[in-house]
Amino acid sequence: MGDIEAAWARVHQEAERLRALHLRALFATDPGRAAALSFRGPGMLLDLSREKLDAAALDALLALARAAGVEAFRDAAFAGEAINVTEGRAVLHMALRGGADAPADADVSGSLVRFLAYAEAVRRGPATDVINIGIGGSDLGPVMATRALAPDHDGPRLHFVSNVDGAHLADTVRHLDPETTLVIIASKTFTTLETMANAHAARDWLAQAGDPGPRMAAVSTNLDGTAEFGIDAARVFGFWDWVGGRYSIWSAIGLPLAIAVGAEAFRAFLAGAAAMDAHFRDAPLAQNLPVLLALAGIFRRNGMGWPTVALIPYDQRLERFPAYVQQLDMESNGKRVSRDGSTLAHASGPVIWGEPGTNAQHSFFQLIHQGTDVIPAEFIAARAPRDADPHHHALLMANCLAQAQALAFGRTEAEVRAAMAKAGVPAAEIDRLAPHRIFPGDRPSATLLLDRLDPEGLGGLIALYEHKVMVQGAVWGVNSYDQWGVELGKELAGALIPALTGSGVLPASTDAATAAMVARLTGKDAS
Repeated sequence: MGDIEAAWARVHQEAERLRALHLRALFATDPGRAAALSFRGPGMLLDLSREKLDAAALDALLALARAAGVEAFRDAAFAGEAINVTEGRAVLHMALRGGADAPADADVSGSLVRFLAYAEAVRRGPATDVINIGIGGSDLGPVMATRALAPDHDGPRLHFVSNVDGAHLADTVRHLDPETTLVIIASKTFTTLETMANAHAARDWLAQAGDPGPRMAAVSTNLDGTAEFGIDAARVFGFWDWVGGRYSIWSAIGLPLAIAVGAEAFRAFLAGAAAMDAHFRDAPLAQNLPVLLALAGIFRRNGMGWPTVALIPYDQRLERFPAYVQQLDMESNGKRVSRDGSTLAHASGPVIWGEPGTNAQHSFFQLIHQGTDVIPAEFIAARAPRDADPHHHALLMANCLAQAQALAFGRTEAEVRAAMAKAGVPAAEIDRLAPHRIFPGDRPSATLLLDRLDPEGLGGLIALYEHKVMVQGAVWGVNSYDQWGVELGKELAGALIPALTGSGVLPASTDAATAAMVARLTGKDAS
């Protein structure tokens, strides 16, 4: 048995041991557990004490990280080696925020200065509104960060269009003036089907107020395409192939955020991420927040066999953060083969989903508390509020802490019966209702407490999750930086468009179910 196989075996042994121990018992036998499993990093605290972990399990996980070469893989990434093996590319989004050295032929500083200068010019007017048209990483990052930093938003109103469903653009422009609206088209290749369909429609809308060219900008590397579309090169901003789409918020893709909050705040956003880069690069594994969060997730996924994680931010301004992490995590590590192309012998990326608390408590938390499946949760909160009054923030934090407490410790049958008896409920009614009021507990969660959700804090939070994905990908042995899984659907959609628009016919290879649905949609079916 090799080192990596032995390390995996040890992790599974620890999981089997802990499976039989309730979190109540783990806390009862270790009074110092909360302190021992809480870890401080730049701008935040990570509490893993309610995870199904203890010192022995964490030691096994750290041994697994070392056996998997996490440190060497991390160092290779920061050194600019081509760790994206299927595309032969470096992965250096950290260089966009000063967390790593950029390739010699990339003028990262000049690019930043240029798009921030444009952002400041837009902020001075005359645009009252800005529409960002993109999809995936060209949309999720900007919309998430702009909403998260609402208190810093003192520029034009920002709007985001991603869905090729025409209703998205129509509803966005309904109350806007094309004369005072700037449209940013974000597509590295300037060929993305959904983005370009929306871009053409937006250009037609802008044309109601005259030549649309001066009211359009682009984030793209296709200068020929943007010029043909009518966008002057002075308003086109590019980035490099070593910046993946879901890691591109730090580049000119972040132009909408820079317009919203200004250059100074955007630089603070970058600085927060750079601080987390330094922590990830330099801190020992046993005190390294991205490593520890990643290993807790590996223990859930592989040790305990729990395939999903609920990401619950207790901050309304982080309402789009779960969707952002869905792409970051699931598009990165949703792989079934290793970097060398062999089939994985273990499960990889979990399903990530979630909504802000406290709304989540009144929708799906019933299943998390009393359902038949264990669903781990990651709670995110800020220690200090920005706009909310202290009373509201206290209510919010009470709910966050209470949910973690209830998930971990639950409520036993004896406790249920005692509480009902104290309330004067008749014995027969107690017998009838007690099973419905029992909370099994022993349901794990991690809590991430930010010092403050400001530009610097948000930058650090995003970088934390980026590096968590890197660590998990290294341990699972997958390439976290390609996304071939999105290609087949795009290819098939392109083949169906001619038949659906009346400009062509279906390919002969089209399956019967798809052909029948196309016939129904085009009115050519017999029914």
